[in-house]
Amino acid sequence: MSRLEDMLRALCPEGVEYSCLGEVCDFQRGSTITANQAIEGDVPVIAGGQKPSYYHNQANRTGETIAVSSSGAYAGFVSFWTIPVFLSDSFSVNPHNRLVTKYVYYFLTNMQENIHEKKKGGGVPHVHGSDLSQIQIPVPPIVVQREIVRILDNFTELAAELAAELAARKKQYEYYRNTLLSFGENRERERVKWLLLGQVAQFKYGYTDTAKNTGDVRFVRITDIGDNGKLQQMDCKYIDITEDNQSYLLEKGDILMARTGATFGKTMMYAEDAPAVYASFLIRVRFDDGTVLPAYYWHFAQSGLYWNQANKLVSKAGQPQFNANALKMVSMPVPPIEEQEKIVRLLDRFDVLSNDINIGLPAEIAARQKQYEYYRDKLLTFEEVSA
Repeated sequence: MSRLEDMLRALCPEGVEYSCLGEVCDFQRGSTITANQAIEGDVPVIAGGQKPSYYHNQANRTGETIAVSSSGAYAGFVSFWTIPVFLSDSFSVNPHNRLVTKYVYYFLTNMQENIHEKKKGGGVPHVHGSDLSQIQIPVPPIVVQREIVRILDNFTELAAELAAELAARKKQYEYYRNTLLSFGENRERERVKWLLLGQVAQFKYGYTDTAKNTGDVRFVRITDIGDNGKLQQMDCKYIDITEDNQSYLLEKGDILMARTGATFGKTMMYAEDAPAVYASFLIRVRFDDGTVLPAYYWHFAQSGLYWNQANKLVSKAGQPQFNANALKMVSMPVPPIEEQEKIVRLLDRFDVLSNDINIGLPAEIAARQKQYEYYRDKLLTFEEVSA
């Protein structure tokens, strides 16, 4: 940081000039293309999401590209590409020669929340280049911009290394979980019964109601199940307890499964001490006493052994449906309870190391992200030169 401070003292003793983004950058719309029109290839198509929507055989942008999604739920999302890409439902930000492209990208990501707030439209929200044109961007000397890019690149490279290490750990966890739950020849297979879920569990569909911001208990919806199979603690909704929904109250250890839509089959175990009511697109699973531990089943429901069956059993006519009748046909290994307890203890450790944001790599990644955001904001904030 001292090197950058020395540069600023030497080159910008009176402060840094600010300009409207529209004065120092051009905005160029992409070319509309749909998945049906795309020809199979390896060029990412950047449309309205945070990731490539699909792939095409030709590009309409090469070199360093700043892409901004222009419509949909992620309208305004900023991404940076060094490989050829095809911009569809998005536009590019093309800096003039006074600006380093990646410096502009880092500036825009620092403004990401403000850009999202510029979304317009009563139906599908959208963001256009003109919406960004009045944003004020600091324009320090090129050498200063390059030094800022170098510093922030170091942060992002470290974060990428940590993310790669975490991905490798999760892959190891997945392999170990699948192996442990397969009960191969080296284990005591005679102690394991392979049973249909319908033989050991009862199922109950959820309750239909309107979610509110306040209420007696939390209302657990299909969108509240995170990708890690845990209850998300953001955007909580609630309902009031009535005589009609008493039987839908969750108990600690209840299993919930998403029965419809793109997230069908996703399974969580309710681990909260407080009661909650679960919504209609979920199925509650409870096991007969002494047969299956909920935590053991939760680990099974995250494994390839479960998903291989779920993907075959789901009804894919229109919206995917994975109802109780299909769920009953899932076959699972059921060892004695003491064996289930051992497996849960082992897999819980892997799960904590791979997913717990309070310890290990997930915690370090979260800390590095906060550190990166702090320095990004600090590095991109300058005293403005007096008129």
